Amino acid sequence: MFYSAGETDRIFPISKHYLKHEMERGCKATGVKRIRIHDLRHSHVSLLIDMGFTALAIAERVGHESIDITYRYAHLFPTRQTEMADRLDMERTGKGAGNVP
Repeated sequence: MFYSAGETDRIFPISKHYLKHEMERGCKATGVKRIRIHDLRHSHVSLLIDMGFTALAIAERVGHESIDITYRYAHLFPTRQTEMADRLDMERTGKGAGNVP
């Protein structure tokens, strides 16, 4: 359904004002620090990085015009680099899962 949405079609049935009001109400009721609506987007990108999705896939999902915008989250990627290096080392040494020397 969302793939055929027109330029003027609404994707969400609620307005930004309503969402902001509800977030403020929920934060007040729970004592959680209030964040901006846009910060939800940053949290979403951070979660996708943590789940192991590539910068290119994330850029496509959130509509970044350039992958360089996604790389502004580069500080969240270093652990992925370490994991990749470890897995490549296991592949090279034959000490990976299922490969007992």
